[in-house]
Amino acid sequence: MKSIVFALAAMLLLASPAAAKPSAADQAAIAAIETHLTSANKTLAVRMAELNVPGVSVAFIEDGKVKWTRTYGVATAGGGAVTPTTLFQAASMSKALASAAALRLVEQGRLALDEDVNLRLKAWRVPDSPFNAERKVTLRELLSHTAGMTVSGFPGYVAGKPVPDVIQILNGTPPSNTPAIRPWEKPGAYAYSGGGYTVAQLMIIEAGGKPYPALLKDLILRPAGMSHSTFDQPLPARLIAQAASGHGVRGLVIDGARNTYPEYAAASLWTTPSDYGRFFIALQNAYAGRGRTLISQASAKQMMTPVDANYGLGLQLGRWGGHPFIQHGGGNEGFQCTSLAFLDGTRQGVVVMTNSNTGGIVAQDILRALVAAYGWGEPDPATRGSPRRAPNVPAAVAR
Repeated sequence: MKSIVFALAAMLLLASPAAAKPSAADQAAIAAIETHLTSANKTLAVRMAELNVPGVSVAFIEDGKVKWTRTYGVATAGGGAVTPTTLFQAASMSKALASAAALRLVEQGRLALDEDVNLRLKAWRVPDSPFNAERKVTLRELLSHTAGMTVSGFPGYVAGKPVPDVIQILNGTPPSNTPAIRPWEKPGAYAYSGGGYTVAQLMIIEAGGKPYPALLKDLILRPAGMSHSTFDQPLPARLIAQAASGHGVRGLVIDGARNTYPEYAAASLWTTPSDYGRFFIALQNAYAGRGRTLISQASAKQMMTPVDANYGLGLQLGRWGGHPFIQHGGGNEGFQCTSLAFLDGTRQGVVVMTNSNTGGIVAQDILRALVAAYGWGEPDPATRGSPRRAPNVPAAVAR
């Protein structure tokens, strides 16, 4: 297995036609990725082989464009090469799109950020509790992980197994494989909760009047130019040939190849680094008030204002070398990824996706290489820190 991964990891596929020609600085950054990752200056091929990471896909954005893309390795162990249009599970990076969709519905008057969510919910309600007796849960709190709701993340469902609907997930009833989503502390303090996003998912569905995948296609994917992305779960048969398989720590394909995630808002997006980069570009444009945007500048400012612990609405926030940035990572079973984009200057950013449970290590190695190559400096001290999580965390979670 390692010899196959090692050989195919060295394969380089040039940027897609939509990407601009890399500059000398870009070529140097790409060389840094490929030849001297980590303090030991290992090549990417060696790093992928020793960590059993079959495939990696990278997209770099700058000044409103996908500037360059690079792909390495294979989409499935023993199979064909990763290409710029190979689909990966974005896992918790789905949350940023859920937040943007919710803000579009707020702009349309169908949702409100700061009212009791039970005033809008129809098929299910946040249970009354001593924790919310005085302060009711709001959509802003759900989107910023400050609602005091349980269940940090979700393990997904092996292909072919029964899949619950959103009400069964919220109530923790079969075939749901996670506990009921309930209040566990007073709203206001940050504690990462995919459960809270599942409450927001139901609000989005009820306000939008369509199934979540169709609604997000209308609200986010199509306007952002994400033509290679979908929220469909499980992945439709017509897209299987374009999709990567998930792999465990030994480099073997996980059971069923791809878990199903009915927790759409928290973990279900299938996308490419280029498409996710286009979403970040849309957010950068909205934040700066550039032309016709995905959401209004006012909504972008709401999304990118910290609520607690450097988390806004669906995005981690911070400053890197003094420059404001947005960020999110994700990890479903067999997939790990990361993303970062700056809101000022050249509006650079990067998205890295892998099809391995150990791929997050490689993704961080790549990010560090680009930080050094482009001279981004160091994250400000207030940006650092480990996230606090809601209780009842499954063994495998979407992070």
